[in-house]
Amino acid sequence: MADLRVGIDVGGTNTDAVVLDADGRVIANAKRPTTPDVTEGLRAALDAVLAELGNEQDRIGRVMLGTTHATNALLERRNLGRVAVLRLGAPATTSVPPLSGWPGDLRAAVSAGEAIVPGGHYVDGREIGPPGLDAVRRFLDGLEADAVAVTGVFSPASGDHERVVEELIKAEYGLPVSVSHEIGSLGLLERENATVLNAALYGVAAHVTEALVTALAERGLGAKPYLAQNDGTLMTLEHAARLPVSTIGSGPANSLRGAAYLSGVADAIVVDVGGTSTDLGVLVGGFPRESAAAVEIGGVLTNFRMPDILAIALGGGTVVRNPGIGPDSVGYRIVEEALVFGGSTVTMTDAAVAAGRTPDEAAGWRERLEAAVRARDSGDMSERMADTLQRAVAVADQMIIDAVDRMALGKTDRPLVAVGGGAFLLPDAIPGASRVVRPEHAEVANAVGAAIALASGRVDTILPAGDSRSKAIERAKEEAAARAVAAGADPSGVEIVDLLEVPLSYLSEPAVRVHVKAAGPLAR
Repeated sequence: MADLRVGIDVGGTNTDAVVLDADGRVIANAKRPTTPDVTEGLRAALDAVLAELGNEQDRIGRVMLGTTHATNALLERRNLGRVAVLRLGAPATTSVPPLSGWPGDLRAAVSAGEAIVPGGHYVDGREIGPPGLDAVRRFLDGLEADAVAVTGVFSPASGDHERVVEELIKAEYGLPVSVSHEIGSLGLLERENATVLNAALYGVAAHVTEALVTALAERGLGAKPYLAQNDGTLMTLEHAARLPVSTIGSGPANSLRGAAYLSGVADAIVVDVGGTSTDLGVLVGGFPRESAAAVEIGGVLTNFRMPDILAIALGGGTVVRNPGIGPDSVGYRIVEEALVFGGSTVTMTDAAVAAGRTPDEAAGWRERLEAAVRARDSGDMSERMADTLQRAVAVADQMIIDAVDRMALGKTDRPLVAVGGGAFLLPDAIPGASRVVRPEHAEVANAVGAAIALASGRVDTILPAGDSRSKAIERAKEEAAARAVAAGADPSGVEIVDLLEVPLSYLSEPAVRVHVKAAGPLAR
C-alpha cells in the first residue's frame, strides 16, 4: 500500500528530507549539505531517507519537492530563457514601456524584444478595443525567442484577449506562452514583470522536473511527484511547468506550514534559523500570512502573492568577528569550517555552544570548541575569545528581538515557534512572544511542510457590485476550485479557504475586487 509521503526542501545550506506515514508521523529524516548544482544534494537527502526505510520503499506514494532552482536562476542570471514581451494596451500604456526599472543585466539576459499592441480591458471587464493580432504577428515574425509573455490591461477582470493571443502564438509560432491573468493580480507593471519572469523560467522548470523524475526512476520509485508553491501548497509537475515562478517562495512557506503541523500551533510567529539566514513569518489559521506589498525578486517588482517574510543575515554559519557578526556565512561548508567541527572559522554556532545553547545531538561540540580556542590562544578559553563569543550572542539576540518586534505588529500574545537546523541559537525567552515552542523534528520543518501540503488554486478579479454580485462570486469560487483540481487536488475535498472582497470607488458602475483561494488534499 502506497501510504508514505516524502517531503524534500532545498535550502541555501542544507537539503532536508522526511518520510511521513499514513498517520502523519515522521518515520525517517535526513539533512545533507546543498551542493552547488542543487540536484546532487537532493539525491543525497533522498538516498538517506530511503536507506532508513529499507524494504519499505515501495510504500512511497508521493514525493513533494520545495526547491531554490528558480530563485537561484533569477539571482544569478543563469539558465534563463529569452522572452518576447507582449503587452495588450496600446495606446493607453505606451508612456511606461515593458521592463521599465529592470536591472540592466537581467533585462539583457531575458528580453528578446518588447512591444505594445492594441487590446486590453477596462477595470470593469469592458473591452477597450479588439486585440491587435496583425501587430502581434509583425512583432513575432523573425524574432528569436524561447517563450512569449502576454500581459493585457486589467486581464484579471477579463482574460479573453490574452487567451486569443495565446491561441494565435501557439498555433502559428509553436512557442510556450505565459499569460498574466494566471499569474498576478491587479497592477499592470508588477503583473507584467511576474509574467515575464515566469516565461524566462520555463527551461529551469523543465530541468527541475526532469531531475526529480529521473531521481525517482533511478531508485525504482513509482511515486507521484509534486512541487511546492509560494503559498505553502502543492502543484503537479504539469502545473509547475506552466507556472514555475510560483515555486520561488516555497522554502519559507514550507517552513511555516511545517512549524504549524509539528507544534500544533495555528497562530504564531515562526523563526526558521538556517545556516546562512533566518526567516521570520507569521501563521494565521495554520497558513502563512501573505505580504500586502509588492515583492521584489532579483531586483524586479512583482505582485503575485508571497508569504510575508522578513529575512535577516543570521544563521549557524554566520562568521563571528571582533567586533560584530556577518553578514557573510560559511554556508554549507559549516561542517568543515566551524570550530565545533574541527575547522578554523569562528561562527555563530561556536558562539551559541560557548553560551551553553547546544542541541541534544551535538556530541563533542563543546570539547572541540575548547580545543580550538586552546590551540589558537595558548590556554583555556581566553578572556578575549570568550568576550568575542559573548558579544556575538548578544548581537544575534538583539537582531532576533528587533525582527520579532517588526513581524508582531504590536501583538505580543502570540507564541514563537523555533524551527530550522540552527534553532538552538535562539534564547528560551524572547520579548514580543508569549513563549518559545521547540517542536520535535524542528530541524526538518521545511521538508515536513512540503510533505503535508495541500493543492490550491486562486482567483483575483473585479466583479460588479450590483444584483449579479452573488452569482459572480459563486463563479469565482468555482474557478478557484477548478484551478485547485488542476494543481492536483481531490475534487471531493476542495474547500474555499479564503474569500476577500474590497469595494472599489470612483467607477462608473459599482464594483468589488474579489480574491478567492481554494485548497484540498491531493487526489489519490
